[in-house]
Amino acid sequence: MSVLQVDGLVVRYGGRTAVDGLSFAIDSGEIFGLLGPNGAGKTSTLSVIEGLQPPTAGTVLVDGEDVTHAPLAAKSKLGVQLQSSSFQAELTIEQLTRLYAGLYGLRLDRDGIRDRLERMGLDGERAQPFKKLSGGQQQRFSLLVSTLPHPVLMLLDEPTQGLDPQSRRQLWTEIEALRGEGGSILLTTHSMEEAQAVCDRIAIIDHGRLLATGTPAGIVAEYREDPRVRRLAHGEPTLEDVFIGLTGSAIRD
Repeated sequence: MSVLQVDGLVVRYGGRTAVDGLSFAIDSGEIFGLLGPNGAGKTSTLSVIEGLQPPTAGTVLVDGEDVTHAPLAAKSKLGVQLQSSSFQAELTIEQLTRLYAGLYGLRLDRDGIRDRLERMGLDGERAQPFKKLSGGQQQRFSLLVSTLPHPVLMLLDEPTQGLDPQSRRQLWTEIEALRGEGGSILLTTHSMEEAQAVCDRIAIIDHGRLLATGTPAGIVAEYREDPRVRRLAHGEPTLEDVFIGLTGSAIRD
């Protein structure tokens, strides 16, 4: 059974259709990338999976639980890391870890908290208030909090946006470690490098519709001779060439 099954998803806001019959599935232990330009429907899709937005039509199952008919059961399977997270700025990350573990109903002693922080490379910062952490450290801490309940599926919304190359690579390592422990991950990204580096499969969407899905290398191979892609390529076609060839070169706000 798929960890995430999206079938015929439609999301409308008034007269505007944000997601138009989108279908895809994520298997256990898979890192799946959802790629698309601004306004492609990624945020609306994530909002339905998270239970924040009801679908206009279609179904979304998280580990077999319907997000519409069994929202609490579906949410209990999820961990979510947003593009930016706001924590109590004055509390230390050790205090915050204890606080959020308690909210999830987990009992973590000092050693348990230290183990979690060590895994994210944050043990040396445990006495630091959240506001004193660097951008990369804040993102890693946000990832730590979202994994506290051992979710079946992690949703990562542009997790490395704004990070320097070192912090980005370190977060990739943590994401791959989560997969190594049997978790499944759905991430959105605008970085073709990131999609190729960490995703087992990707889906390219635009105007709420699925344009292509498969492994990054497989998609490049499938569209390498497409005239839209050949016009863009300087030498061998890249995933970015395919992405722009399929979604257009116009700048999106």
